[in-house]
Amino acid sequence: MRVDLSGKTALVTGSTQGIGAAIATGLAAAGARVAINGRSETGVHKAIARLREEVPEADFLPAPGDVSEEAGAAQVVEEVPDADILVNNLGIFGAQEPLDITDADWRHYFEVNVLAAVRLTRAYLPGMADRGWGRIQYIASDSAIVIPAEMIHYGVSKTALLGVSRGFAKHAAGTGVTVNAVIAGPTHTGGVEDFVYELVDKDLPWDEAQREFMKQHRPQSLLQRLIEPEEIAHLVVYLSSPFASATTGAAVRVDGGYVDAIVP
Repeated sequence: MRVDLSGKTALVTGSTQGIGAAIATGLAAAGARVAINGRSETGVHKAIARLREEVPEADFLPAPGDVSEEAGAAQVVEEVPDADILVNNLGIFGAQEPLDITDADWRHYFEVNVLAAVRLTRAYLPGMADRGWGRIQYIASDSAIVIPAEMIHYGVSKTALLGVSRGFAKHAAGTGVTVNAVIAGPTHTGGVEDFVYELVDKDLPWDEAQREFMKQHRPQSLLQRLIEPEEIAHLVVYLSSPFASATTGAAVRVDGGYVDAIVP
């Protein structure tokens, strides 16, 4: 199956590194013009230089701006007034004792992980509907379903994304625009390496630390390893394509078998 996204413009939030960069690379390799988003202009241009090494023929567009704030989101929309594909990837996470999570922490997680995606959906969904074609995706998490005790605020923000996705899919019914959530499992990124070492012995070699983390903190995983960002990107590229035209309002799993339907 060859996905051809030629002539399509995609915006991927938080795409200067990690899962977002892998998604941007995958969409560009499929022929899409891809807007790279991050908070700083310098960081965005550095990311584009790296991504062009991977996909030399790609058409990358800089779209700097902190979309967790209204002004930053407006800046991005000004740079990219129309998009055919919107991937709401931006997100933050971190371990914290449940009773130590302050009101300010809760608000911050919702601003970044939920409201940023809502803002951009409001901005781009009407144009997609007018053109009769569009793809909107929210990168959720297995933590949306199996709330981790060490980061309740993160898990609940991702649960909210599942509701946001389903609601906007209903709003877009019959327009040719599909709206889906991607339930990503524990994924190997630089930030996750730091997170793993917060929870296991810092002196362990990475491969051993990864296995220990999965054993202690993510024992439901059938994959029994962290997922690579490219594995998330493969699903996102498919959902962005014409092949996924009948998939909407869904929460599609790429979680390594982590989420068990019988787990509350």
